[in-house]
Amino acid sequence: MDTAMTVGTEEMARQMSQKAGFIAALDQSGGSTPKALRQYGVDESAWSTEEEMYGLIHDMRARIIKSPAFTGEKVIGAILFERTMDGAIDGIPTAEYLWTKRSVVPFLKVDKGLEAARDGVQLMKPITGLDALLTRAAAKGIFGTKMRSVIDAANPAGIAAVVAQQFEIGKQILSHGLMPIIEPEVTISISDKAEAEAILRAEILKHLDALPANLQVMLKLTLPETANFYKALVDHPRVMRVVALSGGYSRDEANRKLGENSGIIASFSRALTEGLSAQQADADFDAVLGDTIHCICEASKAG
Repeated sequence: MDTAMTVGTEEMARQMSQKAGFIAALDQSGGSTPKALRQYGVDESAWSTEEEMYGLIHDMRARIIKSPAFTGEKVIGAILFERTMDGAIDGIPTAEYLWTKRSVVPFLKVDKGLEAARDGVQLMKPITGLDALLTRAAAKGIFGTKMRSVIDAANPAGIAAVVAQQFEIGKQILSHGLMPIIEPEVTISISDKAEAEAILRAEILKHLDALPANLQVMLKLTLPETANFYKALVDHPRVMRVVALSGGYSRDEANRKLGENSGIIASFSRALTEGLSAQQADADFDAVLGDTIHCICEASKAG
C-alpha cells in the first residue's frame, strides 16, 4: 500500500471512529434491486436484462452520491454493492469519487446472500473468491466491508453459529487491512426479539473479548427493544463504531428508536431513499434527500 493510500486510510479510520453523522447503505443486491427501483418509481418494464437493471440502480446511486446534500459533513460513510464499486461516476471509480469528491468513506458489501433457515437463523452462503475480492477492494480504495446474516428466533445454537461465522470471516477481512462491519440482523417482527437480542449481545461480547488488543471491528445491529441495550458493545475497546439498520421500520420510527440509543449511528437503506423518485426534478430530489439526510443525522447525534 503506498504512502498516500496509508494516509487516506488513517483519515478514513479517524472519520469512522470519531465524526458525527451516519453511513448510507447503497448496497442493494440482485434480489433487492427490483424492490429498490420500484420504490424509486422505476418498474420492471423499464429493463429487459439484468445488466439494464443494474445500470438503472447505478444511475440511482450515482444521482444520490452526486447530490449536494450527500457529503461527508453528514454522510460519513457509504456501503456499496460490488458492481457499484466496479463502476464509475463522471469517469472516476466510485470509491475514489466518494472519498476524493464527497469525503465519504467507502465500504463494500461482500456477502453472497443467505443459506436456508436453520435453528431460527440464516447463515451466510459461502463467499467464494473472498480473498481476491478483498485484494481488489483494497486496491480500489475501499476502507471496509459489510456482511449480513439474519436471526429469526431466540435460538441460542443458531445465534451462536451466526456470530461465530461473522467473526471468522471478519478476521479474514482484517487480514487484508480492511474494517469488517459485522451485521447479524434481528428481524423486527419476531415475537421473541428482546430474547434474541440478549443472546446476541452475549455472543458478540464473547467474540470481542477474544480479539487481539490491536484489532477492532464495526457492528451493524437492528435497533433494540430496550434503549441502550447495546451500550456495552458501543463502549467496547474492540469496536470502532456501532451502527443501526432500519430493518423495515419507517424512517420516522427508525429515527425515533435511534435517538434512544446513545453512541449508535444510523446505517439506513430503505429509510434513506424513502420519498425519492426518478421522476423528480433535480431540485426536488436534492431537497427531499437533504431533508432525509438531515433528520437521520440529527437522530444519530441524539443517541
